[in-house]
Amino acid sequence: MSDQPGPAEGPDEFDPADPENLDNLADPADAAFDEIVGEEADRDPDLAVIEAGSRTLRAQAGPPQADVVPARPDDPELDRALRAVEAELATRWGETKLEPSVKRIAALVDVLGDPQRAYPSIHITGTNGKTTTARMIEALLGAFELRTGRYSSPHVQSITERISVDGAPLSAEKFIETYEDIKPFVELVDAREEYRLSFFEVMTGMAYAAFADAPVDVAIVEVGMGGTWDATNVIDAGVSVITPISLDHTDRLGDTPEKIAGEKSGVIKPDATVVLAQQPVEAASVVLKKAVEVDATVAREGMEFGVVSREVAVGGQLLTLRGLGGEYPDIFLPMHGAHMAHNAVVALAAVEAFFGVGQEHARTLDVDTIRTAFASVSSPGRLETVRASPTVLLDAAHNPAGAQATAEAVSEAFSFSRLVGVVGPSADKDVRGLLEAFEPVLAEVVVTRNSTYRAMDVDELAGIAVEVFGEDRVQVEPRLDSAIEEAITLAEEEDEYAGAGVLVTGSVITVGEARLLLGGGGRKS
Repeated sequence: MSDQPGPAEGPDEFDPADPENLDNLADPADAAFDEIVGEEADRDPDLAVIEAGSRTLRAQAGPPQADVVPARPDDPELDRALRAVEAELATRWGETKLEPSVKRIAALVDVLGDPQRAYPSIHITGTNGKTTTARMIEALLGAFELRTGRYSSPHVQSITERISVDGAPLSAEKFIETYEDIKPFVELVDAREEYRLSFFEVMTGMAYAAFADAPVDVAIVEVGMGGTWDATNVIDAGVSVITPISLDHTDRLGDTPEKIAGEKSGVIKPDATVVLAQQPVEAASVVLKKAVEVDATVAREGMEFGVVSREVAVGGQLLTLRGLGGEYPDIFLPMHGAHMAHNAVVALAAVEAFFGVGQEHARTLDVDTIRTAFASVSSPGRLETVRASPTVLLDAAHNPAGAQATAEAVSEAFSFSRLVGVVGPSADKDVRGLLEAFEPVLAEVVVTRNSTYRAMDVDELAGIAVEVFGEDRVQVEPRLDSAIEEAITLAEEEDEYAGAGVLVTGSVITVGEARLLLGGGGRKS
């Protein structure tokens, strides 16, 4: 029950969908609650079209599950048209080649008629947890009957995942139509600028145009990298969310938490509300300084909101969350790990801020609606179970902080007698730090690579893995399909079949390819 002042039975629940509840609400309470427990991706970007492996894995077993990730279209003509769009986009600068400026994207949205101004936005940056937090915000707002648009990157399996309306990726038809609609304007800007628009800039323009065309009631926008000069940063978001900051993309964002926080705090707009996840002190101080400069209001995890309690439950965890307006007990979240609980409370606070809770209104949102929304959340490739006997988990952790969160979540939620890792990272990551974070929970590791040019050389990866794990605990399989099969064989050894598991990790691209190999092909567009 909330400790906010109010009637003896506690604060009323505030349903933003009910206009009557917007009037005559009490002022927010001044008192802060006791400090709460506290403690998760930029992701590996790549435009590569992910294809299934050349042979069928014996690991592919069990009934197909419902999926929010679309597969290739069944219609050959439609599939060819989508591949043609992907091919055109692939001729542009990829997401790893950047020119730190919003000049070109500003020019594109200008000639498009500024579609990003047609709806309010929630802007999300940070190092880890962005996509999952965005999906949670999307589910919460959708539960309150708002039409949502979500822009996230990179994709796990299909490029169409990046742009979602009403909680579902654009159909292949709509994706192609949106591209063709903005293509003349893209070419116009290309002709005017020193450099052509990049892949990510074109995708961002497509997202903003698709959201205006829908039209959506609110857009949830995840930055691609950083914040200040990210292509998404032409929106004027009323709520800015900053998930946990750690060292990643240090060659572009800076080599200290303070420098990275400086780049990411560039999404904070004047008079906005900043929802700040728990941060290293040095990063938090940079964000707070930026908020003061632009007269933004800050809500801090561990101060104004936080996780009150969490218990491991079958298929997830049971939470009590403290939002900006009060407590929300008995929230079932079908995701594992403390980091997911913290993502959940950050998402809750962002939605409360969007509805004015905590500033204009001292009431909780309707708790049953919140429960329903969280119970429906999924995030493909984030500690996702894709097979049983032995259990195979997929997780897109690709930096040390993300790997540490995943390792802790696996230890807490699963009782594996033997866990074997399949690790295929990108060459530009802190691979040693990633392996060191996983070492305590992995009995053995099979090092491999995904199919993209950014994948780390397997021999180089094996050398680092031997230094971290020891030679006896490292296997090398250059092909991902062979690596997964080898890991399953290792997991099943010594009569440990029932208690064994496999964790595929290191990169979102590796996870996406593994998902296809293991039968997680998704629904058809």
